[in-house]
Amino acid sequence: GNAGLASAGSGDVLAGFAGAFLAQGVDAKSALRLAVCLHGAAADRLVARGVGPIGVGASELADAARDLLNRTV
Repeated sequence: GNAGLASAGSGDVLAGFAGAFLAQGVDAKSALRLAVCLHGAAADRLVARGVGPIGVGASELADAARDLLNRTV
């Protein structure tokens, strides 16, 4: 993760990740760990692409996370 996570809506995205993992039957402790790792990795991916870290939007985090998950499946 990086400073891009200190933006409006970022915590909501994190909560959404955790909720999505829980809804898929992942136990609570693992869901939280996965959500935090995905949240940070998505922010890092954006910065590597030249987006942020200042000005990263919550929707950009969600899109970057989707890309990461689709590449690992």
